Amino acid sequence: MDLVALLADASTLPLPEAAARYAAAGVPVFPCTPSEKRPLTEHGFHDATTQLRQVRAWWARSPAANIGIPTGAASGIDVVDIDKYPHGSGFPSFDQARRAGLVTGWAALIRTPSGGIHAYYSAHKYHPQRSWQAPRVHIDFRGDGGYVLAPPSKVGPTLQQGGYTVIASAKRPAAAVDADALHSFLDPLPTPPRGSRALLPLDVDGLARWLAARGEGERNRALFWAACRAAENGLPSEELHAVLGPAAQQAGLSPRETATTIRSALRITAPASQALPDQDAPRTAPRANELRMG
Repeated sequence: MDLVALLADASTLPLPEAAARYAAAGVPVFPCTPSEKRPLTEHGFHDATTQLRQVRAWWARSPAANIGIPTGAASGIDVVDIDKYPHGSGFPSFDQARRAGLVTGWAALIRTPSGGIHAYYSAHKYHPQRSWQAPRVHIDFRGDGGYVLAPPSKVGPTLQQGGYTVIASAKRPAAAVDADALHSFLDPLPTPPRGSRALLPLDVDGLARWLAARGEGERNRALFWAACRAAENGLPSEELHAVLGPAAQQAGLSPRETATTIRSALRITAPASQALPDQDAPRTAPRANELRMG
């Protein structure tokens, strides 16, 4: 699939024809509410398909429907979403990431109705990457579990609609973006001070408040990091569960996810002789950067 050519071609077509063009090229699509981002189908991006018969039927019923594309492994497309708001913009942080060499492999840049940018990349073939948000810097990553509206979709009031428009295309082959490295660069977890790993006293309440404020896409990673730091500083297992557990659930993790992640952190930080069997934890405790995003 030539992603650049596909986006450029679809941009010039009416919505029904563009949807069929994406599907014919092997990119699954699904309809979204005209002038909006909400899916029209019951299961949203899970309903996306390349079956032309179904695609044509959807857009025959709603010719003005916007075109949704699931990101990640489903389409082979990952997207870095740079937002622009009156109160802040993701462009400065994206430029910093560009200078660091983390976002240089884009295939195309799509102007969004709000004035932001969707940077399109090839998805990792053997390394699926989950979607995440970095609201502090106004940048999101759309990978597995996400979707975007594709050109020539439009969003906004009828008389002042803004479209998704191709504004730049790369002449080099599209590359994949390392979403974990980008996330860590844009919104790094706090690092402990230099010196001994046993750094008492630890501000456990502050750690819990920080954890509770984490958003979707970073909360599991944040819990694992916080639990490791607390355990390294000698916090007993019972107190660790009691303090960090509610904070993690406030951030949106389930009790089971919370318990499993904390136990994994304890397994990593405890001496081998103290490690206890845990039916809920993975057989091999994950590294912090391998833990599933929440």
